[in-house]
Amino acid sequence: MAQILPDAPLATSSPGVGKVYRLLKHLPDTAYAVWQRLGLQNDPGPDFWVLREDRRGVLFKVSTATPADVRDMVQASLFPSDQSAAPVGVAEHQALRQFALSVSTVQALALFRHLPAIVVFPNLSTRELDTVRTALPPGMTWWGKERLAAELFESALAECLGTPLPAEMITALRRAFTPEVIIPPSFTVRKPIERNTAPQLTEYLLDYLQERVLKSDLDLSDEAQTAAGEFGLRLVNGVAGSGKSLIVVYRAHLLHRLYPDKSILVLTHNRPLIRDLEARYQLLNSNGHQVEMRTFLAWCRHHWPRGEAWHDPIGLSRRERLIEQVWYTSLADTAISAHLLQDEIDWFKDRLLFTREEYLNADRTGRGFALNEALRHRIFDALEAYQRELEPRQQVDWSDIPRRLWHFIHEGRLSPPVYDVVLVDEAQFFAPIWFEIIKRIVKPGVGHLFLAADPTQGFLKRGQSWRASGLEVRGRTHKLEKSYRTTREILNFATLLYRTRLPEYDEDIVAPDLLDMPKGATPVIIPLTSEQDEVTRVVNEVRELFKAGIRPGDILIIHAEWQGVDRLLARLRHELGPRAAADPKETRQGNHIRVCTLNAATGLESPIVLLCGVQGLYEQEQSIRLSDDERAELIRDNTRKLYMAITRAGRRLVLTYVGELPAFFQGAAQVISA
Repeated sequence: MAQILPDAPLATSSPGVGKVYRLLKHLPDTAYAVWQRLGLQNDPGPDFWVLREDRRGVLFKVSTATPADVRDMVQASLFPSDQSAAPVGVAEHQALRQFALSVSTVQALALFRHLPAIVVFPNLSTRELDTVRTALPPGMTWWGKERLAAELFESALAECLGTPLPAEMITALRRAFTPEVIIPPSFTVRKPIERNTAPQLTEYLLDYLQERVLKSDLDLSDEAQTAAGEFGLRLVNGVAGSGKSLIVVYRAHLLHRLYPDKSILVLTHNRPLIRDLEARYQLLNSNGHQVEMRTFLAWCRHHWPRGEAWHDPIGLSRRERLIEQVWYTSLADTAISAHLLQDEIDWFKDRLLFTREEYLNADRTGRGFALNEALRHRIFDALEAYQRELEPRQQVDWSDIPRRLWHFIHEGRLSPPVYDVVLVDEAQFFAPIWFEIIKRIVKPGVGHLFLAADPTQGFLKRGQSWRASGLEVRGRTHKLEKSYRTTREILNFATLLYRTRLPEYDEDIVAPDLLDMPKGATPVIIPLTSEQDEVTRVVNEVRELFKAGIRPGDILIIHAEWQGVDRLLARLRHELGPRAAADPKETRQGNHIRVCTLNAATGLESPIVLLCGVQGLYEQEQSIRLSDDERAELIRDNTRKLYMAITRAGRRLVLTYVGELPAFFQGAAQVISA
């Protein structure tokens, strides 16, 4: 079958449009691409654009005219009156002409010489059409319903194809025919960052695969029972910078325009990313109506049942100290470290595990280290001791929030809202219990769940597979292999780092397609002797960027630790002004430097990225308190974080490192003296 977008006719399509859609879909898949016009602009135009592999094409406009309309037109020609019927075909002719003008006033006259237009009358026979043919406007091809016979359709279409379209005309046609794929220049970080007064930026377009992902499963009608049973499910896996977040925003925007009465929810895992998604959606949506966008934990807080106490989660540093105390009294005599205990507590809480027996029987596949029954008992004892330490303080940790909400739902104390569509960005960071709650809020039978993920950044949270999370994604997955964010040099650096540190790690990652990627500056590494020098050097680098005309909003600084973020923010504000820098968790993107932790950087992007505090990750991996299994697990997690952080950069990457550089960095990037 032909590649046709969207992959099913819209519910609002007329029967005639639906019939032509089915005929077009059965064209050979290797020869034809077909677009159905969504008509979001409410202006007239063709219904379909057909493009063959040799770049010859045709436009289709489907008429709703009936035999009664023909009789009225004939009668009006014989007996003129003040109430003469509208001539058959005139409205379709005008719609096609108006569309030609919208493509380009310069190319409008040439358009139909390259791209013929066919007006299809599914309700009229050729004989009926012949009775009014002399009155039809010139310049179009007019088909009666006989041409829509399945056995004749392809050959009739081939006879009508125009001349090969120039590449610039295909681009102009995409802009006019599918305006929903236009990307504003402000959405890309590949823009020139040096000062230049000449205009260089124009609108970009989603590529064909991105458009295919965008337009899959667009039918939200109540009659459209999904093949999946519970709800419709789609997953898009993509390399960093392949447009996954862009597709999430565009899909929310497109579905809202097609179905303004449907409920749509966008979820992700951190505040900086949700702020970025909100800002992009607002730029696309001129009427001001926003779909619901929240971090998953903020959604839990928003829907917390009235009458149930809410306790603010314990701070991360306090939590680490508390777990360290519990470890010291419970597990210090074992090979289990405090870090492993914390990770195992999180793993337990991220699942529908609530009792000792459930933990003892739990499948820990993917954890990277084994635990015998005796150790599981002791770890569960430590977990209970940790919870007992929290209770007198009336505190919880972040992982407790979804667990409590799950209990509220399961016990009938909360009936959460249900949504027609739930879109999840950075889904690789979502825990299994999060997905269990999400499945409860997708409308049964007709709802849609759309996931965007990058397995290279962590698949899934704490080693969980999609299937183990209760999501069957086989046959429902798209892959995006081309990065539009960064340069060949930066992506090569990130990929080489990943493969060097994890040479034998077997996972379902998406290999990047480096073909036709733009070239850029080699990543720079600056070795330093102290953390104080690191802060000073970062401030000096920012000053130099300002002198070169770089906007503050084009600079993102990522530090591996929250303490480093605080130091950088304080120094930048002191040196450059109180509003010069901000944490994107707290402030929407503007013309200021963004400074955030490694964990908060997922989903963000910037033309220039400075990555700091990397030595802390390497030092963690060298701890003598780690077992071999723990060390391997930590290297895997840190590698994913580094890959993610490096690929936030669109044009330039600068990495600072305190201490002796690891061998990899000395050979993979440009090392400059401090």
